[in-house]
This record gives sequence, structure tokens and C-alpha cells, in this order.
Amino acid sequence: MQLNLSKTAFGVFLVIGTTLIQAQISSSSLSSSKAMALIPEGPFAMGSNHGPDDEKPEHTVNLKSFFIDVLPITNAEFAEFLNSQGLKNQQGESFYDDDDNDARIHFRQLKWQADDGYARHPVNEVSWVGARDYCAWLKKRLPTEAEWEKAARGTDGRKYPWGNSKPHQKLAFYGGAFNSSAPVDAFPEGASPYGILDMAGNQWEWVSSVYKPYPYLIDDGRENLKAGPVRSTRGGGHDSQEDELTTTQRGRNLSRNPKAGHHNIGFRCAKS
Repeated sequence: MQLNLSKTAFGVFLVIGTTLIQAQISSSSLSSSKAMALIPEGPFAMGSNHGPDDEKPEHTVNLKSFFIDVLPITNAEFAEFLNSQGLKNQQGESFYDDDDNDARIHFRQLKWQADDGYARHPVNEVSWVGARDYCAWLKKRLPTEAEWEKAARGTDGRKYPWGNSKPHQKLAFYGGAFNSSAPVDAFPEGASPYGILDMAGNQWEWVSSVYKPYPYLIDDGRENLKAGPVRSTRGGGHDSQEDELTTTQRGRNLSRNPKAGHHNIGFRCAKS
């Protein structure tokens, strides 16, 4: 039996197989870089036969077990990375568009800091390169597109992380003003089957996979980690409508240059 003890801002979770149990143990709020949930090995249904063409066909994907962050990476967490690694990697690729008006992290008092009131909000303006290198900094990696979808959807083919009921404002942050956001742990009722939060709305999330047609095949070149090809983005953002919050949505209408940041794209990390 595999066990994982994951602490979140609102409690401690034990993941046993596919069952999530909330343990009544008080704990201090932990950053998303430390709180991870175990996604068990096994098959799940990926894609949809009823959605847009880039979600077709629905097909079975069998994954090995992995861990994924319970919460997205926050502005405060990414500021720590910038203070350690700077704005660019050794190849000169930018991690973060700090000069964009939408950025929520700025250099003040000789260090990178989240803007007031946004420390616990999901980071935005992070390039795919920055997301990839941040996860590597923590000895983690970006989730693949298949891993992200299984973590959000589970094995019952649900339409949204919380089930098949329509979205409402207690489940996710969506339909908001340009560049608005909410704290990453603000919607516990919108958790996925594995207790993972913020997988619908707030910010889209980079995944490792190149945006290629289905069926998803891990060995067809879509897991090339060199910057360049457009990547899939998952989950919907703060300015999305209901149809973009589904577990199968791939961000086809977004501008997704992987070497640039965007006002509505963040990320979370995974680990084998």
C-alpha cells in the first residue's frame, strides 16, 4: 500500500490508493512547493469525444504513479526563485516578464518581492522556460499533459475537477476582470478527486507537453523539454468562461509563446 501525507493550508491529507482522507490535524500553512498529492498508477480516460477537435478522440492512457503539487506556485514562491537564480538562465532565456504591466513581482529594496496583497495568488507572467527551470530548481519537473488531466479528472471521466455539476463562484475563480486573481487555496470545494486545488480557473497552467494532436503518446516527441514548440495549457484562467474550465480543455485559444510570460498563465510542479 502506498501512502502520502500532504499538508495544505486547510488541513492534512492522506492519499491511500484513489481515496483521499482529510485528517483532522492542525498544521501551519505550507507552500505549494512542499505539499504534494500522490496520483496512483493506472489508466484513465483522456480527452473527450464531445468537445472541440483538439480534445478528440477520448482514449485510454496508462500512467505510472507520480506526485503533483496540491497548489499552484505563488508569486511569493517564484520571487524566491528569482532571488536565487536571477531573471534568465545560462542560455539567456527569460524566466519572467517583470517589465510587463501585468506582472505581480517586482524588484524592490534590493530583492524580488510579490506585490502587496498578491503573495498567495498564483504567479503569472512566467514563461514556460521559467516554469520548467523553477521545477528543476526544486528537483521536480512540470507535469505532462496526461498527468495534469488525470490529477484533475480522476478515473471517472468527470467534466470538472469537482464533478459534473456546473461551475459556480464557490468552486473556482472565473469570468473575472483582466489580470485579476484569487489566493490559491480560496476554493476548497473545487478540489479534484485527489484533493488538488485550483485546477479550474484563476490561472491557466503550463504543462511539459508540446501541443500536438491526440491520441496522447509520451514517446512521439511531445515531451521534448527544449524551449521552442508551443505547449499545452490547462485548467482555464481568471478571465475564462465556463467552457474553458473543463478537465479536457487544452488552451487552444491562448497566446502561448513558451519563451514569454502571459497575464493568465501560471503552473505547478510534479515529481516521479
